[in-house]
Amino acid sequence: MANGGVKALSESGAEPPLEFVLQEAVYPSGDASRRRPADIPIVDLLRLPHYDDETAKLRSAIATWGAFQAAGHGISFSLLEDVRSVGRRFFELPPEEKLRCSSKSKGEGANLDWSDRILLKVYPEDQRSLELWPRNPTSFSQTLHEYVAKVNTVAQLIIEAMARSIGLDETHFIAQLGEEREIYCRFSYYPPCQRPDLVLGLKPHSDNSAITMILQDGDVEGLELLSEDGGWVSVPSNPDVLLVVVGDLMEIMSNGSFKSPVHRVVINSNKDRISASLFFAMKPEKLIGPAEGLLKEEGKQRLYRDLIVKDYLDAHLNAFEEGKRQSTGPEFDSSYHHSSFYFFLHLAPFFCVLFYAL
Repeated sequence: MANGGVKALSESGAEPPLEFVLQEAVYPSGDASRRRPADIPIVDLLRLPHYDDETAKLRSAIATWGAFQAAGHGISFSLLEDVRSVGRRFFELPPEEKLRCSSKSKGEGANLDWSDRILLKVYPEDQRSLELWPRNPTSFSQTLHEYVAKVNTVAQLIIEAMARSIGLDETHFIAQLGEEREIYCRFSYYPPCQRPDLVLGLKPHSDNSAITMILQDGDVEGLELLSEDGGWVSVPSNPDVLLVVVGDLMEIMSNGSFKSPVHRVVINSNKDRISASLFFAMKPEKLIGPAEGLLKEEGKQRLYRDLIVKDYLDAHLNAFEEGKRQSTGPEFDSSYHHSSFYFFLHLAPFFCVLFYAL
């Protein structure tokens, strides 16, 4: 692929190169502008700490969809627009300036996504590699710094409410994440493609995070969730809300009370799209498993075994480096099995392996 990235390929008007073309069995079936909408609930964060019905709505949303739209988050619309703006302006820069910051990874035998992106570690602040952050637009760093600080506060409120919703102390999941939680920001740019039926902006995956907070384009839709009936449904692109998505690690810690949804991004034939995602990750050496408080109920079965986050990630990395699309055998112990859906970690591509206890 040329150094101009996918944006340059899109502007050339040519057919997508073969490395982007999906196998026929997973074609996205047309244009992102014509999709079945998903009824993703809107949760009012202003009401969340005080009203049980709002907490119940949150629990229902993340148990059913694995996602909800967060309103009442207290982040000004002007700041949300600034984040979208600095992301879009970065991807409009000359190729040589973007190349210093861009991230693109590809495994042997894996198709490329129809997108350009940058990935930045934004928390803890003293671990930021600022020399790799975009210098242009000049407001990029300050805008992102302000946004991350505000979303981090919002995320704590949400994670506390998630714990309360299933009868745990509200500090349980916060304590699991720890004071030195890691947060990564990924800006993704999805150029239009004249053959949106052949490509995906992001292949089907679930997030290997605790939660993911997504600021969508605000105008152009493209994100889709896999519904219980096996069909893909389009997530509304509401400019005022933050989309909260449950990650695999939270599904494990909640013993399956919360669902980590499989999702993907489809491409529009004539409109581009921008998004900014914050991934709330856990330290690699952390031992995680279902909360003990969820296993005390009579007849309650442990669905997932305890595991070290690093071992979990290494298993996915090994599978990815072998160019696999699915994994069918146990990675750690023959007494455990796992699901075989495809996983693409937003930090790097891997395969999702959720460990179930028999």
